[in-house]
Amino acid sequence: MGVAARGWGIDGRTFFWALLSGVLLFLSFPKFGAGLLAWIALVPLLYALQAKSAWQGFLTGFTTGLSATIGIIYWITYVVVNYGYLPIPVGIAAMLLLSAYLALYVALFAAGIIYFHGRGIPRVLSAPLLWTSLEYAKSHLLTGFPWENLGYSQYLYGPLIQMADVTGVFGLTFAIVFINVVIFDVLHFWRSRTDGKQSFKRIKVEIAAGCLLMVILAGYGIFRIMGVEESCNRSPQMPVSLIQGNIDQSIKWRPAFQEETIRIYKTLTLQAAPAGNGLILWPETAAPFFFQDQDEMHREVVSLPRLSGNWLLFGSPSYQRDGAQLAFLNSAFLLSPDGRISGRYDKVHLVPYGEYVPLRRFFPFISKLVEGIGDFRSGPGYEPLIMQVAKAQKLGVMICYEGILPEAGRAYRQRGAGLLVNMTNDAWFGNTSAPYQHLSMTVFRSVENRLYLVRAANTGISAIIDPTGRILARTALFEKATLPGTIRFMNMNTFYSTHGDVFVYGCILGLILIFAISIKKRRSKP
Repeated sequence: MGVAARGWGIDGRTFFWALLSGVLLFLSFPKFGAGLLAWIALVPLLYALQAKSAWQGFLTGFTTGLSATIGIIYWITYVVVNYGYLPIPVGIAAMLLLSAYLALYVALFAAGIIYFHGRGIPRVLSAPLLWTSLEYAKSHLLTGFPWENLGYSQYLYGPLIQMADVTGVFGLTFAIVFINVVIFDVLHFWRSRTDGKQSFKRIKVEIAAGCLLMVILAGYGIFRIMGVEESCNRSPQMPVSLIQGNIDQSIKWRPAFQEETIRIYKTLTLQAAPAGNGLILWPETAAPFFFQDQDEMHREVVSLPRLSGNWLLFGSPSYQRDGAQLAFLNSAFLLSPDGRISGRYDKVHLVPYGEYVPLRRFFPFISKLVEGIGDFRSGPGYEPLIMQVAKAQKLGVMICYEGILPEAGRAYRQRGAGLLVNMTNDAWFGNTSAPYQHLSMTVFRSVENRLYLVRAANTGISAIIDPTGRILARTALFEKATLPGTIRFMNMNTFYSTHGDVFVYGCILGLILIFAISIKKRRSKP
């Protein structure tokens, strides 16, 4: 360990504590860990940052960030090796490169902690502001990568996550970092046996603030759950049936297997269709052909809503003519019970190197990562699809990666959506932690906007989530399955769906303020 640590420019003990913090962060997320660990995961890192220069702090934070991120997104190697057809060493290198980029944010956090502490700004103030602001930047810079932001680790703890309808997931991130700092400061005070009255007073204030924060989180959560459930009971309901075809990704796009795919979905649909006037949901690209072409497979799909008397929402690629060229889109089609196309949504936020290749002219060798998929064009916007039932109801469709984007759920709620739909194909991830992580993040779209969310995944995990973030039903991975249930069309405006990331903007302003104070303090020193 000593040799490796010296390579980082930090001593072995610092390396150990930084690595421990990274492991605890990784174990805070599914499928290998538990969210409770997030509340102590940063304590070892804070311990490692004592009496360090900003550069040493940067390296220490980078160690924590790299070890945590490798554990969280190791599955990228699986994807690019199995479906990008790259050699394993290249797949590992691609994963490490992205992990190193994401680790920079933790490195900046650690360096910032040391800088502010050296200017007399308490960690309990600087740390939550820093982490929250940097996490927001990570979620938006370079198309953004909000995968498993810290607050998402709490998706199973109902009362704690209800604050997301005010602050979004970033409010929970702030709270987790705040409590980590309080725990560290208490342990540090106890270990150093500091007798100063001022230090003891500060620790008591921190403990009181930490306890008050947790009481507010839990109290608001319990109160809000009761109010949301009461509103649910007054809302119109509809039966739904989620269909999980479990189609092998390696053969899904073969023309010879397309008819078999439709046969599988048709059989499962007719077995589990609601009695009528319900919604049947298939996953992303469940129809692996151009549904808009009026061929035999098109007619097979159209026959299902007519036979069952239900609405059918499913994914299929589509195309538009752009002069002599064809533009391809990742789409969702809504069919009415009489088989008519009631609406189509084209995916807005595409996945780099999964659905298109940025800077293809400069990196032509990367084109093989999307072999068999082709480059897609982005859709025009998050426009709901309309179901004409007892009265018009709007569906907010989020395809695959869009389910982890708060702005997608907000846009739909602002446009009057009463139900969120996430259709995805997580077969790419195999039996890694990624499908579990993907599900954990979509839970927050329900809480932020107080809407039911139904999620159909080709190989799992399909789920029905209520407006409090409770997973009412779910399937297992890699099995043919149907998931019947009942949803309610909600109409509850929330602070977050109306005003967005106001809390984060406040954190950024707070960070700017303490930075200005630190500069003033530095100048005032002789």
